[in-house]
Amino acid sequence: MKRATKITSAKTIGVKKIAALSLLGLAVMNSSMVVADDSFWYGGANIGQSTATIDNAKIRAQLQAGGLTTRSLSNDDSDFSYKLFGGYQVNKNFAVESGYFNLGEFGYAATTNPTGSLAGKIKLQGLNVDAVGMLPFALPFALPFAGKFSAFGRIGAQYARAKDTFTRTGAVTVTYPNPSKNTINYKAGLGLQYDFNNALGMRAEVERYRINDAIGSKGDFNAYSVGLIYRFGE
Repeated sequence: MKRATKITSAKTIGVKKIAALSLLGLAVMNSSMVVADDSFWYGGANIGQSTATIDNAKIRAQLQAGGLTTRSLSNDDSDFSYKLFGGYQVNKNFAVESGYFNLGEFGYAATTNPTGSLAGKIKLQGLNVDAVGMLPFALPFALPFAGKFSAFGRIGAQYARAKDTFTRTGAVTVTYPNPSKNTINYKAGLGLQYDFNNALGMRAEVERYRINDAIGSKGDFNAYSVGLIYRFGE
């Protein structure tokens, strides 16, 4: 009887080990499948509005250095903007994204004493590469779209082309009427994403671009946009 009991116990322990290993294997496979499901290529587009902070004090100082007093100064500090992007989501919390952006055109117009005028415009566009961190979350109450939201933040590098145009009349002189400059700088942003289904989602975000213009100035340009994101293969 003791021998039979030992054999039965050994069989029981063996069955338990096999069951445990099977469950562990299933858990590992399931985990691998989740990781695979969270990885995909995607693309999309955003449209919105960009804004600039124009350095009026510097404009007045430059005119004053030329012996001119500023009579009036007005700014055109917002414009339509858009971007096209594509990326690879490594898992549910991290993605790498690159794209093209066009922040639009900004400018100012000044009149001076002695009589003259100066108008300046800058056009901005470029390419970027960002690291994107995402945090999926569910709303605390039951709704049809609960559990489909993600908050995200981004930081990256952008290669921007700034193209300036200056026109003048009267006493104002302009040495270089059409300067341009290409520079590498940082960009950052925050946003919110809602997924309609596994393939299609919508984004709303704000981004900040640090830009060098073509006459030695640096400034921050903000872009506020909404857009669509499409996951390939979903």
